[in-house]
Amino acid sequence: MKKHIIPIILLGYFGLLFLLLIGLETYWYLYEKPQSQPIAFSHQIHVLKMTLPCDLCHMYATKSISAGIPSVSKCMDCHRAIATDKPEIKKILKYWQNRKPIPWVRIHSLPDFVYFSHKRHLKMGIDCSECHGDVKAMATIRKVRSLKMGWCITCHKSRSAPTDCLTCHK
Repeated sequence: MKKHIIPIILLGYFGLLFLLLIGLETYWYLYEKPQSQPIAFSHQIHVLKMTLPCDLCHMYATKSISAGIPSVSKCMDCHRAIATDKPEIKKILKYWQNRKPIPWVRIHSLPDFVYFSHKRHLKMGIDCSECHGDVKAMATIRKVRSLKMGWCITCHKSRSAPTDCLTCHK
């Protein structure tokens, strides 16, 4: 009788573990799945193929706490003359002509009570990919790091950066 209980217990244990892992994977996929954007912007083309630096479009990253989302005029700086026949560029042109901003869907955000400075992190030599993932290889931008407090503290500890509460909560 005892010989049959051990395999059942092990099967139950690993079965529950398997279900937990499937649940976490489903949560991660649904929670962090790529968001639909009004323009199918390709970082693969702009960053990987054209080798444009992040701060060309996210121009405030090295100067401010916010990296900034590119304006229509920033897109039009190049696309007045480049790839003007492409459907996505025609969408940008329509926003430009209507004097409306592109309603980009924000992917990375922190709560209002958290102080985060892109400028400070970039000055310390932290590459954008450490928080945002390998953006240049993504067909559609998605969140790849939790950006939760524990994740940030782990990063700070690994770099011997301050972990005092007032570092991020001002």
